[in-house]
This record gives sequence, C-alpha cells and structure tokens, in this order.
Amino acid sequence: MVAEIDPALLRRRWEREHKARLEAEAIAERGLRELYYQRQQDIQLLEAIAAVTNAAGSVEETMYLAVQLVCQYTQWPVGHVYYTVPPATDPACSLISSQVWHCADAERFAGFRAATSACSIAPGQGLPGRILASGEPAWISDITKDSDFPRCEAARQAGLKAAIGFPVWVGLHLVAILEFFADEVTAPDERMLRIMRLVGSQLGRVIERQRAKNHLTHAAFHDPLTLLPNRALFFERLQSVLNHSKQCHGYQFAVLFLDLDRFKVVNDSLGHPAGDRLIIEVAQRLSASLRRSDIVVRPIDECAALPSQGVVARLGGDEFTIIIEDIQDASVPIRVAERIQRALAAPFVLSGQQVFTTVSIGIALSTTGYDEVQEILRDADIAMYRAKAGGRARWEVFDQRMGEQAVALLQLDSELRDALGRGEFRLCYQPIVSLQNGKIQGFEALLRWEHPSKGCISPLEFLPTAEETGLILPIGQWVLEEACLQAQRWQQAFLMDPPLTMSVNLSASQLSQPEFIEQVKRVLQKTAVVPSSLKLELTESMAMSDPEHTARLLFELKAMGIQLSLDDFGTGYSSLSYLSRLPIDTLKIDRSFVSGLEKSSENLRILEAIVTLAHTLNMEVVAEGTETIEEVIYLKRLNCEYAQGYFFFKPLGVADAEAALRQQLHQDGRTRRLDSAECAAYPAFCPRLSEQ
Repeated sequence: MVAEIDPALLRRRWEREHKARLEAEAIAERGLRELYYQRQQDIQLLEAIAAVTNAAGSVEETMYLAVQLVCQYTQWPVGHVYYTVPPATDPACSLISSQVWHCADAERFAGFRAATSACSIAPGQGLPGRILASGEPAWISDITKDSDFPRCEAARQAGLKAAIGFPVWVGLHLVAILEFFADEVTAPDERMLRIMRLVGSQLGRVIERQRAKNHLTHAAFHDPLTLLPNRALFFERLQSVLNHSKQCHGYQFAVLFLDLDRFKVVNDSLGHPAGDRLIIEVAQRLSASLRRSDIVVRPIDECAALPSQGVVARLGGDEFTIIIEDIQDASVPIRVAERIQRALAAPFVLSGQQVFTTVSIGIALSTTGYDEVQEILRDADIAMYRAKAGGRARWEVFDQRMGEQAVALLQLDSELRDALGRGEFRLCYQPIVSLQNGKIQGFEALLRWEHPSKGCISPLEFLPTAEETGLILPIGQWVLEEACLQAQRWQQAFLMDPPLTMSVNLSASQLSQPEFIEQVKRVLQKTAVVPSSLKLELTESMAMSDPEHTARLLFELKAMGIQLSLDDFGTGYSSLSYLSRLPIDTLKIDRSFVSGLEKSSENLRILEAIVTLAHTLNMEVVAEGTETIEEVIYLKRLNCEYAQGYFFFKPLGVADAEAALRQQLHQDGRTRRLDSAECAAYPAFCPRLSEQ
C-alpha cells in the first residue's frame, strides 16, 4: 500500500530547496561579481601604472607615481622604495633607502620614516632583505611579531602591522624594492602577491626604456671622450645664465675659454691615443680644480640662489669652456684661471714619457653687456688668442680694444684672400754676403704686401692670419715659384761660380702637404733654376714638430740637389742628436744672438758654440741681423762663413739688387781684409763700412 504524500510537505520541501538554490545562485553571482570587480581593479592598477609611469620624466618620478597608485589600490597607508647598491660600489651596504614615500599621515609615520632611513639592510634581513635574497615578492602578516624585522619598534609605535614588498628587475639586475604597510594584521593574499609581481615587471620595463632614453640624451649632450658637457649643452646652460643675468640686476658671470698650448706637438709626436689620453687627464684636472661655486650646471629661471657643481665643458679638440656665475668682480675668474694653470703644471705621463703642457685662457665678463651667447664665446675666444700671442701659458681678459683689433683682423683676412689674385704681393731680396771676400753669394727672398690703401704691410701682421686661414699655401707656392724665376734670371745675367743662391722660407703648412715634394719638382722644372742654388729654410720648431715626417721630406729634397737651411737656430728646442741626422747644409743664427755681440760675453760664447757645432756637423753658418762693424769683426774671427743684415744691405727690390750685383762685377778683385786695425774692407760693396 502506497502511503499518501502530504502536498503541504512537498510544497514546503520544494520551497526550501528553491530558496537554497536561489541563495546558492546569489552567492555564486556575488562571488563572480566580486571576482570580476577584483579583476577590474587589478587591470585598472596595471593600466594606470603603465599610463603615468610611461609619461614620467625620470626614474624617481616613475617610482613615486607607482607607490601612490599601489597605496590607493591596497588602501594601505604607507609605501616606500629602496634602491640597490652594487657591491663594487659600496661593499658595506646592499640597499639604500630612497626619498620616495607615500604616507597617509606625515606626522604619524615620521618616526617610522626616520628609522627606515637610518637602518642598514643586508640580504635576508627584514622584509626588503628577504626580497633581495630571494628575488621574489614577500608578505609579513604582523611585523610587530616578526623577530627579524629591524624596524619592529618604530612600526609598532606607528601602528603598522602587515607588510608586503616586491622587487623591480631590469634584465638580470634587481634595481629596486617597493614595500607597503597596512595598519591591520592581514593574512597573505596570493592574488595580491601575483599582482605585485606584475607591477614589478611593468616598472622594470618602464625603467629600462627610461635608462635607454637617458643614455641617448646624455650621448647627445656630452663629449664621448671626456664625458663632459659638449658644445650643445654648454650653449644651453650659458643661455640660462645670460637670461638670469637680464632678470636679476647686479648679477654677473664670466666665461673662460681654454686652449692647450702645443697640443699638436704631443698629438703628432706621440700619436693620437696619447693625445686622447692627455685630453682626458686635462679634463679630469680641470674638473677637480673647480670649486662648486665656480660653475653653473643647469638652467635657472628665477632670481633664486643658483645651483652649482664642478663641471667643465669640452667644445672639441683641445678647447674647453667654463662658466663662472654670481661673481662680484673680475678678480674671481682671474683667480680661477690661475688655479687652473697651477693644476696643469704637474707633468702628465703618456706612453711612458713625461709630458708638460700649459693652457692659454681667455676671459669674457658679462659686464661688457651681451645679448647673445655666441657673442660671449666669441670675445672669450678673442682673449684666448691674445693670450697665445702674448707667449702662451697665460690669461687675458677681453676688452674693447681686443674687439676692435679682431674686427681689423677680420677685414685683413678678407683683403688677404684677394691680394694674391690682384697681384699685390711682391718679393724683395736681402743679400747674403761672404765674410771671406765681402761678395754677395746669394739672396733671401722676403715677402711684402703692397696694400692699395694701407701701403706696405709687414709680414708679421699678415702671415699669422695667412697661416691660420690656409692662405699660406697658395702664397707660399707663389713665393717659391717667383723666387726661383728671379734666381734663374740672375744666374743667366750674372755668371758666377758657384751660381747665386736663393733662400726661400717654408711654412709648417707647406711641409705638412702630402704633395709638397711634387710641387717643388714642378717649380724646378718650370723655372729651370739650378737645384743646388735653391736653399729652402725651415725653423727648428718646424723640424722638431714631427721629426720623422720632416726627415723623410728633407732627404727627398736633398736627393733632388736642393740645399737646406735651419733658420733662427738657437731659439727652439731641437734635439742635437736628432739634428745631426738631418741633411742640413746651413745653420742661420738668430739675430737675437748677433745683436750687441761686442757688449755681451754670453752671446759671444753662444755664437762660438753654435759655429763649432755647425762645423763639426759639416754645416756652414749664416749670421742674421748684422748691423755694426764690431759684429762683423767678431763673426769673421769666429770663422762664420756668411752674414746678412743692414750693415751690408737692407732688403732690396729687383733693380737695386741688380745694381749691387753689377757693382760687384766691376770691382778690382783685390783681397779684402777685415780686422780691427784696418776697417776699409769690402769698400766697393759695403758703403757703410768704407765710411767708418
């Protein structure tokens, strides 16, 4: 018999089951909604960090924004960043507390911040130490009960309980650790740990991009050899200082322009690697010698105190610049210049050799009144060149007179470029006289510029400009060809045995030309001058600036039959052992040793030594600048072969030189003696002497 089922009981059972199902569905739906909401929050956190940190301008700003967002996400009141310190940089510390913090209540958490800053963290110690050791996120439910948390007491006083932290990796390098603190005990949450791991990875990618960007920016504004600011960054900073001086009445600054003296000699003799090493060490000494108050290092916009550090810029080559800000008078940059010169006085060791270098410094003061940064650097550059012209290893302050002279030099440069084409150059010829018989044996070709409005311009005025601009090359070629043509004409007109010689001065630029030897060959062929009658003159400094290159050139010239003279001997710094290996035919004694010879026993001893040296090396001697009978007498007694100077002849034009040669051909050929008892030597050729 089947028992009857109570409909009311079935209804109540169905209602209970329906209610339970509805409650279960509600719970499931609520769980899904919560899970969806949490997922949305996670996604929003990652998206927000990606957005704000990608727009950040620095790693510091990136970290600050990330800490703010994570604290907002977790609703935890404290966040902080540690940076890692490589052991090679600081063996005693692996982590350093940064100034990146988020504190919901600054006063409440001040003690905890102080304890954090003072605490040294080692791998495995406390929350950040554990993360440093494992490289993984970590969680502490209650730091007040953690026996290995150095800041435990400070955390308890601040009311902090739970803590979470995670690392930031850039490639294989752990670069930072972020830590966050709650004011309640909180059990570990795997989901949150997973999200923090993702945040750390995202921050690592952002920092890597920022580092690459910073590297490119640094490379664009810094010199690759010295790592100093380059020209672009220097002008940017100088513009900021100039703007600041215009806004703030009474604010003054100065610019120093530095150029190493004789750097090319080091570069050419020891090689470019040694030259680069010298530039690097000079940059280091300059930076070390500058006090923090000397240099402006970043732009400023207001009349507040200017930030400063020890920085110097390299413009290129061996040129450096310095900005000295907030000075009271001109004595400040002068003291800096003198301090720099003392810093460079000690020798540099390059390629195993001691090298000494000095620096010429130009100073431009803002009190001159400037509107453009280019004007400031221009005037400092002008002052630097004045320092070089004054003897190097010194400083000069720019003044208005220098500016006027610079304008005049610019005009001279412009006119010099057209002078050759307009036929304004001419040669005059100073006779070289034999001290044995008083006869003219040859001439030295001397360049003159006949300016259409300024008259005759001295070579001392225009040759340095020609050398600097490169015009010396076409001018030197013209001089060589013109002098050889004139020599060939005289050799045909005045038959002498040996033929008249023609001495032509060479410039350093000519010697450095790869095609110089070919140019000389073409001149010899074109002019048909006797090669042995051509004497090419170079100075000691030219011969020793690149000894190996010079020696090769001289031997090639010698093989062509050309004679070689070393000019201004005694004023340079030649190596006598090297000099003996050069194919030099003649030493020309500088006029400074000849002048006043009868009154200077020191000059007499120097002359004796030079003549003895020359004769030992099978060289002849020419004394320059002879002006008195006493000098001629002494030179003859020293067995000096030749002399030139105003005592015999001033530099002559072609017509006067030919007249002197004709007079010499008509002389009676008698022997002429020169001694203290009879001063009537060379009467036909030395009018001044015959009048004595």
